[in-house]
Amino acid sequence: MASPAVKGITVILRTGSDSQGFSLLELLLVLLLLSLSILIVLPTIDTGLRERAVRRSALSLAAVARELRSRAVYEGIPQRLVLNVVDSSYLVARDREVYLPSDVKFSQVEGGQTLEKSLRQFIFFPNGSSLGGQIGLSGGRNATAYAVRLEPLSGKVDVIRGGKW
Repeated sequence: MASPAVKGITVILRTGSDSQGFSLLELLLVLLLLSLSILIVLPTIDTGLRERAVRRSALSLAAVARELRSRAVYEGIPQRLVLNVVDSSYLVARDREVYLPSDVKFSQVEGGQTLEKSLRQFIFFPNGSSLGGQIGLSGGRNATAYAVRLEPLSGKVDVIRGGKW
């Protein structure tokens, strides 16, 4: 005996004719996921930007110290680096004052000579030596601190991540 033919109905919709779209619940779920991911990512970005500012400031201060040491050796005249701890700035030569970014501060300064209450001076001598000391830079909470170390005998200038004293 012959099997009965199976009949089916095939529905073909034209593209774009579906007018349902997204439900309100689906849209709220997507917005909730986006806001949670932003809450997780933004503090990390902020910390990274602060750490970058502290690192850049420490490297810039170290470059200035190296330049002053080289100038003292080349010209045969002692050179001075003067830190203003309260204003978060340093004076290069006699005419150029460099201010640290607003969120970067001197956290601890050791060595050098104390000129006034807030001024500390580091001298680089023509024989390549310096007064020596360590200058700590910090960007506030959760930011990695950096230290610029000035070796007294050799005049070598190092930047240390983490500010290990």
